[in-house]
Amino acid sequence: MAFVAVPDPVPAPGTGTVVGVDGGVTVSAALSSGEMLHCPGLRPGEQARLVRLQRRLAKAQRGSNRRARLRARIARVKAREVDRRKGWVEKTSTDLARRYDLIRVEALPIGAMTRSARGTVEEPGRNVRQKAGLNRSILAHGWGLLVARLEQKAPGRGEKINPAHPLSRWRRTCAADAIRPRRIRAAAGPVTSAGGPPPACFCENRRAALNPPKDWI
Repeated sequence: MAFVAVPDPVPAPGTGTVVGVDGGVTVSAALSSGEMLHCPGLRPGEQARLVRLQRRLAKAQRGSNRRARLRARIARVKAREVDRRKGWVEKTSTDLARRYDLIRVEALPIGAMTRSARGTVEEPGRNVRQKAGLNRSILAHGWGLLVARLEQKAPGRGEKINPAHPLSRWRRTCAADAIRPRRIRAAAGPVTSAGGPPPACFCENRRAALNPPKDWI
């Protein structure tokens, strides 16, 4: 039997503030305010230890006590990563719910995006290893969990943007490079350093991100 703890709704600030949240594999969550949020994962030393344990597991005899011990040690390392991701999601979702009255997120089909590319015997997939790595990266950033917690902590104050609208083609590369199409980024030249003035088209695209046309939603 499993129990799920549904958090109490977080009161809205009542200031009319709006924020757009864009998920990524380099930056876990890029906010339209310019903030870049990163979900903590395993430290370099822990990642190296996990790789060593997995290599030893591959050589261990099936059904042996050694293999069982290695599996338990691997599970403990992975559980540490999961705990950090869940803790980050809880803190981030609470912070966003307290600071903003309306939170807009992209309605990403996480299940379809992380589907295996292995294919079948008759039609084998392509770039299976690269796709598996991308799937792990997507899941490690906790996109789906963050959206679910936002819906629970800020009920009625969240909007999911349809991925088919033009906003889904906009991405951030740094705090000053707001959600703008690649062709605009190229035309604008290099972005300013951290803390400097944003590019000329920053405000226009920020307004579009926070107030998309009704047919985008």
